[in-house]
Amino acid sequence: MLIKEASLLGCYCIYPDIYQDNRGQFVKTIDGKEYEKYGLNYDFCEEYYSKSIGGVLRGMHFQLPPYDHTKLVYCFKGRVMDVVLDLRLKSPTYGKHQVFNLDSDNPMLIYIPKGMAHGFYTVSEQATMLYKTTSLYQPNHDSGILWSSIDVSWPEKNPILSKRDMSFQKMQDFKTVF
Repeated sequence: MLIKEASLLGCYCIYPDIYQDNRGQFVKTIDGKEYEKYGLNYDFCEEYYSKSIGGVLRGMHFQLPPYDHTKLVYCFKGRVMDVVLDLRLKSPTYGKHQVFNLDSDNPMLIYIPKGMAHGFYTVSEQATMLYKTTSLYQPNHDSGILWSSIDVSWPEKNPILSKRDMSFQKMQDFKTVF
């Protein structure tokens, strides 16, 4: 397993061990000893997955304190353009974002620390994303940033969105609590 820090402070790209033979692949996504070397929290208490058709944009999501969480995401079917945005005021990367290309044919996980928003755009005909979080979902603390208010070159100007994702406040209006 290879772990590399991304350009956003505390965010990591994790390249898992892949074992391949004539039957297919076996992929190890969490290795406690390796995560500990980098001080990464791997005490996940919830896991979700989403299936999206091509052209869907989900995001930019996060949970507010005290229910904010570290998130581990990966695409295990299809391809997505994944985006992480730093909302931590005292971080040297505050307000910056990073784009990751996640592809099930080339497994890579993104470790997203507390205080960052996450979203993705489905590039392939269909994609399935898996999310692990370190805190339980709390609807009253669920929030987001309007996807179009950050300087990201999304593949589509009019993606398929949920009403919730269309209702988020713009980044310039967001008063961070992180």
